[in-house]
Amino acid sequence: MSDTPEDPPETGDMRKEADMAQDDDRQNESDKDCDEGAPKENLVHFNPWRDFNDAAPEIDVFGDEPDPEQIAQFMEVVFGYSEGLIPVRSFIDKGQGIDGRPHNIWIDADDAVADKMATFATWAAREGAAVYVIPGTVAEPGQARAAEILQMQTVVVDLDTGDIAAKRAHLERHLGAPTMVVESGGVTPEGQRKAHVWWKLTEPAEGSDIARVTRLRGGIAAKAGGDMHFRSAHQPIRVAGSVYYKNNLKTQVRIVEMNADHERDLAEFIEAVTEMPPAPGVSLQPEFAHPDKPAVDEVLVTPVREGAADDWSRFEGASAAIGHFIRMVHEGRLSKDAGWEGICGYNAAMLRPEWSVERLKRESERLWALHVEKNGPPLVRLDSGAPSPDELPAFSLGALLDDTSPMPADIIAPRVLTPGGLLVLGGAPKVGKSDLLISWLVHMAAGQPFLGFTPPRPLRIFYLQAEIQYHYLRERLRQIALPPEILAAARDTFVATPKLKLLLDDEGSVQAARAIQTAFPEAPPDIICVDPIRNLFDGGPDGGGENDNTAVMFFLKHRVEVLRDHIDPECGVILVHHTRKLSKHQVKEDPFLALSGASALRGFYTTGLILHRPDEDASERKLEIELRNGPALEPKLIDKRGGEWVEINPMNERLVRAEAGAKHDAERDRKGGVIVHLVSEQAEQGKMFTLSQFAAKFENKGSLGGQTSIRERLHVLATKGYVKFVRGEQVRELGLKRDRSKFGYLCVRDMRLRTDRELVDSETGEVSPAFVRVLPSDYMCPQSGALLPVENPEVWVDQDGDDT
Repeated sequence: MSDTPEDPPETGDMRKEADMAQDDDRQNESDKDCDEGAPKENLVHFNPWRDFNDAAPEIDVFGDEPDPEQIAQFMEVVFGYSEGLIPVRSFIDKGQGIDGRPHNIWIDADDAVADKMATFATWAAREGAAVYVIPGTVAEPGQARAAEILQMQTVVVDLDTGDIAAKRAHLERHLGAPTMVVESGGVTPEGQRKAHVWWKLTEPAEGSDIARVTRLRGGIAAKAGGDMHFRSAHQPIRVAGSVYYKNNLKTQVRIVEMNADHERDLAEFIEAVTEMPPAPGVSLQPEFAHPDKPAVDEVLVTPVREGAADDWSRFEGASAAIGHFIRMVHEGRLSKDAGWEGICGYNAAMLRPEWSVERLKRESERLWALHVEKNGPPLVRLDSGAPSPDELPAFSLGALLDDTSPMPADIIAPRVLTPGGLLVLGGAPKVGKSDLLISWLVHMAAGQPFLGFTPPRPLRIFYLQAEIQYHYLRERLRQIALPPEILAAARDTFVATPKLKLLLDDEGSVQAARAIQTAFPEAPPDIICVDPIRNLFDGGPDGGGENDNTAVMFFLKHRVEVLRDHIDPECGVILVHHTRKLSKHQVKEDPFLALSGASALRGFYTTGLILHRPDEDASERKLEIELRNGPALEPKLIDKRGGEWVEINPMNERLVRAEAGAKHDAERDRKGGVIVHLVSEQAEQGKMFTLSQFAAKFENKGSLGGQTSIRERLHVLATKGYVKFVRGEQVRELGLKRDRSKFGYLCVRDMRLRTDRELVDSETGEVSPAFVRVLPSDYMCPQSGALLPVENPEVWVDQDGDDT
């Protein structure tokens, strides 16, 4: 059994309580308000000054007392970044032989929170009560429902059964060291101490991220064999530093490990938990039956007669069946009409005699109200456009062969995105997926081809993205290097969302559908793009992750397809996804194995694109293409040059020993740079060389090689315009010896020659050498290799670059 109370009270026992720092007048006023709406036997007010002075406390010299230092550490980890009110509860632990009422207060998450909690823990210890908090904040006193939680900044798992040490080791091996580990006070039958393992997030989760945190808590608990009650946001937990009373045992809830600087990003933590395997001995197979209740599968197919003639009564059977259909409707798996039809069908088929419609409706409404009160408002279900079983289309071979009607036009040709098709674009983080995608979508919205992908007309595109915040999204859109006419053409047909904080569940699907219909009120979009899957993924009521085939199929069928069919069944969908690391050989053999998650994704899409770097040291990317609805397309070699994505001719790329060839290229560039630097450096020392003299002088220096190698490299540099020559009259003007060589003296850009003259500073008397600029008189023609006179020595022209 877990140390945490199951299904804590959320209504009558939780009323507005006075804050610990208020005076007695305000306390009495709060008492009056609470008495009007709650029975007195369920309400206990807490005032530290009044309660501490009414009697001398009994001191147990052998027991542990609350530790304010540990309480302060605990509050910093769990609430240090949060704002709002912290719901605090105290309960009388079982096994003490005493009864008591729950005590509920709400403490501000401010600088004084640790002192207030220490005061409350001391009071609770005197009363023999354990202290709990809900690890999240709310807006108003009296609030503590799951739907009322505003912020949560931690992820916690309660390890209360089995081999606690092995489970902690498994979590640390796959998730890293936790921020805090707390021994809750309980001991397993095997003699191990029960533990709460905490991870602090880099920032508090809010809005839809709270659902991601609770799903994450449930996922960790499922894989580590922890307490599954922490799937609920309002589940309370013991406060470290407080006192544990249970089964005649009094001990302190102790912090046994603290790594205060260890914080986790929520998205990265979700990824790590998704990839974590279950702990040894832990099964992820769900147990649907409860030992004290009839199994739903049996109830739905077993007739039941009045007079308790069967294993369960008609009331028990009807309640179980109605509850089953209510859960299906509440979770969005059935519409309300379908749920009511299921209830009526059970009533007619299994109850002997059946209940009246009035009684059936009355019981259904009662159970529905209780379910909504406990679990929050129901999720709205989008109507699916999928055909019902009697509408499934089927065609004979002859009918298919005789149909010669034109093929539907591609949304993006050639067959990259077809009507009603699904395209998945995958790539490693920071490879440029979003940048490539935005450029691509803007071209499609303008009706212009992009990297060989062609739209039939300007497309209406809704870009549902959950990575880039508003200001950085507009900055990136401005930085796209596209012609002004393309940006102008796409101004109204490309609509994007800033970073979303929601899941694409039933509620999120409704919000997305409304946003899409608002953006395109006259005609539906041609493309809906979701970027990335990971930030919007909803695996359904079982809470599966991206590595679960069932969860992936649920997301694709009940989220993506339902949203598309609700907007327009002919609309194309683009999903952006991350890839996992594979070896170069694996990528070469089958790059689409790199897609993160279950294999169901690959079997579902109509087009797959993988963006990756064949060479991590090069900027070029390779776009692998897999089509279901068309002939195979060759991979594209692409790169972003001058801010714009371009396709590179693969004929210009090495096919054999590409890595070795790149090293040779780099070595040649290095030698050229060394030669240019040496020519300039020697001139500043008063030395200038002819081509042959330079080769002889620097043979085997600076790793330049022999004379022949140096002369060949100088010839290349001269052809490209990096090296030029000084001949004729300019040689005499520079005071150099007359040389009869064909080329004359070597010259490079911005070259200065040191002379024998000296300059004296009139103010300081400092003496320094005089330099003269060296300007070229001739250059080598890149076509013929002949020497030609320089037209304007003041302008240096590189043959393969710009004028400078």
